[in-house]
Amino acid sequence: MGARSPSKGFAAITSIKSFYPQAHITLLEMDHLSLSTVVSAATLFLSKEASLYGLINNAGIMAIPFEITKDGYEAQCTSETLPFGSATSLHRKGGVDFSDTSLPRDGNLTRYGQSKLANVLHAKTLNRLYGPASPNCESGKGEIWTAVVHPGLVATQLAVRAQTAAVWKLIIAGYSALGGMADADSGSWTSVFCAASSEMREEQSGTYFQRMAEAGWQSGMAKDMVLAAKLEEWTREEMENEGWMETT
Repeated sequence: MGARSPSKGFAAITSIKSFYPQAHITLLEMDHLSLSTVVSAATLFLSKEASLYGLINNAGIMAIPFEITKDGYEAQCTSETLPFGSATSLHRKGGVDFSDTSLPRDGNLTRYGQSKLANVLHAKTLNRLYGPASPNCESGKGEIWTAVVHPGLVATQLAVRAQTAAVWKLIIAGYSALGGMADADSGSWTSVFCAASSEMREEQSGTYFQRMAEAGWQSGMAKDMVLAAKLEEWTREEMENEGWMETT
């Protein structure tokens, strides 16, 4: 289990074992605001396991005040884009600003939207390179199924640090009052479906899912594979330059 907070991670493991005493769970400390911990966690996993059967990248922050991490990146970009290296109406016009991905002069939701767009494009790139119809799979080198999940409005701690306009808070409050907010358990169902369900089909790899495992609407930028290729190149260069990935 990956967790940025060891205390919260161990608490979650204790809770799981109270229901499933025989569960074997190892904690991987992985703070997405410190990319060296992500690399360390991956290295530790590779030293102990030969195969990875499912990975749910569920770490995220939303619309927080502008912040630059010690690695030199905007916090939402670091937390939600680089470590993984939901198409929404929040996507920044023009897609991803590669000249300065921190977007210091833009708003909190714009930076969040850019990070979410990057999530979608990265998943589609993985599907193109390693999915069921990829040359990698066809040559017998293995395959990776990917999916992007927008679970809808879920009662979690995601928005604790969010700073958004009052109108957004009113919209969310109204939607919640009408029963639109899911609890954390049901909010995880689509992620579990994608990672573990026998009903997940190979032709669904690379799909953007919304709540309850339904294919969702995507913006034009979320389907822009030229932009996806640029993002993949930028991500790889950043990871290689900082020593987080071996140079190809």
